Amino acid sequence: MRETAVAYETETDLSFDQAVQSCRDALAREGFGVLTEIDVQATLKKKLDVDRDPYLILGACHPPSAHRALTAVPEVGVLLPCNVTVSRENGKTVVRAMNPKAALGILNNPALDDVACEVAAALRRVVEAV
Repeated sequence: MRETAVAYETETDLSFDQAVQSCRDALAREGFGVLTEIDVQATLKKKLDVDRDPYLILGACHPPSAHRALTAVPEVGVLLPCNVTVSRENGKTVVRAMNPKAALGILNNPALDDVACEVAAALRRVVEAV
């Protein structure tokens, strides 16, 4: 696993579908629910007639953390939910999860520090589990 400026990411030998299921399972173990699912491949095909490799965005929510963050700083809602992506890139399956410390850090509000760290640790474990 590696960390970029905005995400935790890993490549896996799993197929795309296996990686999606592995992500769902790991998210559930960490207490996340998937609120949204965006099939980027299908959307771009439909809207732009563009062919691309599979790319799925899972909008994951950890309700206790979301509640704490929204209570402390209501505007944080524009940065929710936590996105996790599964994609095929250059023949590999790639899994990424947003880094909440980077995302919430743009608000520069110490009230979000603890929740960002806790959710970041959980999302790191999700990516590592795939």
